[in-house]
Amino acid sequence: MAYRYRCGECGFKTSWGTESQGEQQQIAHYADRHAGLAPGGQVETNTKNPDGGNSCLTFIVIAILLLVLASSCHR
Repeated sequence: MAYRYRCGECGFKTSWGTESQGEQQQIAHYADRHAGLAPGGQVETNTKNPDGGNSCLTFIVIAILLLVLASSCHR
């Protein structure tokens, strides 16, 4: 599952990543932009596309490479 943190003070949002990565990015943002305030806001989860869609792209590339390899060996 991928996570993204949204700042409770402004429009900042972290990139999608692990829960700990998002938390660290949010803490760094608050230290830089909102010093003295405790980090707050919302946490979003991405359950539909947890890895950014790379697994589907990888499958397509491998399938194309196998087709090219098979056609070159047939001749």
